[in-house]
Amino acid sequence: MTTVTTNTQPSLKIPKPIKITAHILERTSPRMMIKFATKLFSTPIKYPTPKREEKMLEGCVLHQVYSKSLDKKIVVYDYMNPDSKKIALLVHGWSGRGTQLFKIADMLVKEGYRVMSFDGPAHGKSEGKTSNMKEFIETIKTVSEVYGPFEVIIGHSLGAMSTLNAVADGVAAKKIICVGAADVIYDIFDDFIEKLELDKKYTPLLYANMERKLKVKMDVYSSSIAAKKIDIPTLIIHDHDDQDVPISAARHIVPALKKGRLIETHNLGHRKILGDAQVIQQMNQFLNEVD
Repeated sequence: MTTVTTNTQPSLKIPKPIKITAHILERTSPRMMIKFATKLFSTPIKYPTPKREEKMLEGCVLHQVYSKSLDKKIVVYDYMNPDSKKIALLVHGWSGRGTQLFKIADMLVKEGYRVMSFDGPAHGKSEGKTSNMKEFIETIKTVSEVYGPFEVIIGHSLGAMSTLNAVADGVAAKKIICVGAADVIYDIFDDFIEKLELDKKYTPLLYANMERKLKVKMDVYSSSIAAKKIDIPTLIIHDHDDQDVPISAARHIVPALKKGRLIETHNLGHRKILGDAQVIQQMNQFLNEVD
């Protein structure tokens, strides 16, 4: 286990008007409140591309792939080294973008990788208004069919969970790196209800409603369950001060992996960790290790 130290940032919060709406519906129609919460849980916020990501955006060739299973067009970012046979796939988290892991992408380019990423369904330039982890997993499969197999897949947050599930379901890669991955699906719903400042009695109702909507048992997507099916070297990186996902999630995932390793950081939170120089150096070292 390795520890590195720097500063932190607070996590994103649900806007106050949305919380007020949820509370009004809770008092007037709990059923409508669950419907509202389900829609909110499935709707990412589309942030504009910040200036720090423009270099990667300008250096990318954009492609479009069609996911038959989702009936959606997905925008794929093809970043540098187009002739390289070493291909890396980056998978952003909820409300992220294909250029969000740009510092990691730049490290990979220097190491000779062709870097692929994508805007998840209903994110960035890709089609859709709502999405979920099941759709992220399907998108990874679609991109893999066109551009894989990959030397490494690097995922953040929801993208990390989706990566573990996609590889467990057959997507080919030689190594995996997961940053800030959650574990138990129910806990994600519980945290969401808490952030809406609603009574925890609504967690199982929201959970059940999402299961009905997706027609699947949500617990099968828990990271530690997917991890049991993965036998390639996997690096899990997580910060002690992550306000979105507790460090306990990482500590639960790693023992389930056959070739898992954990790096714990401090004071980086859930997002700043993606650009930390020491963390990226640790990734580089992991990628250069001979199995």
